[in-house]
Amino acid sequence: FQDGPPLATGAQIGDSGTGVHAVAGILAALFQRERSGRGQRVDVAMQHAVLNLCRVKLRDQQRLANGPLAEYPGDGLTDGLTDEVPRSGNASGGGQPGWAVRCAPGGANDYVYVIVQPQGWEPLATLIGRPELAEDPEWATPEARLPKLAKMFQLIEEWTALLPKWRVLEELNRHNIPCGPILSPKEIIEDTSLAANDMIVEVAHPERGSFTTVGNPLKLSDSPTRITTPPLLGQHNEEIYIGELGLGDEELRLLRSGGVI
Repeated sequence: FQDGPPLATGAQIGDSGTGVHAVAGILAALFQRERSGRGQRVDVAMQHAVLNLCRVKLRDQQRLANGPLAEYPGDGLTDGLTDEVPRSGNASGGGQPGWAVRCAPGGANDYVYVIVQPQGWEPLATLIGRPELAEDPEWATPEARLPKLAKMFQLIEEWTALLPKWRVLEELNRHNIPCGPILSPKEIIEDTSLAANDMIVEVAHPERGSFTTVGNPLKLSDSPTRITTPPLLGQHNEEIYIGELGLGDEELRLLRSGGVI
């Protein structure tokens, strides 16, 4: 991003996955420029942006000095391996364990992510047909459940595997248990709530026809946005080369005939 000397603010963006971090850096640099008159260069590397999302794991790596991380599911719980943070799969590895559990009929996208909070254990135990676990000292508290998270989610999955994921979500939501569906791209495109919130939008294209794409995730009350079709190759050549760069009609014709543009 370059907005011109001498008050330039530049940014190099290595990958679309760094977008949020890059935007934050650019806005901070622009804010400084408005306050001080000085621009600056903004560099956001993909690896650095992803590493920022791993800070909890880095914290836990250091916590290993005090022993195994009991809140992580899997073999890392009890096998005495304390050199590295255990792989946690779909679990967050935090104090509120979550996991993607399979639903009926068992297809690649038939999963629901369930988070087991302390206040949700009693209704969840009732839902899965094991109400006695709400009072069982071996299961009733988060501390009691942490050493056997794999078994806990196995019990939950024995219930979810008998129901379609939308029915599972309905039941979990009814009892205020945090959850979310694992959606396929087809389901995302067909999701009416996303369309109603302008996150799935239809865009007309002069060559490929109408297509579906993602809307603007930032909703500002006084700054509405509209998703439009991307420009065709060379569509704005004339206004850029003549209007902005000051070339003449003949120069533009020569660039085109020479295959430069």
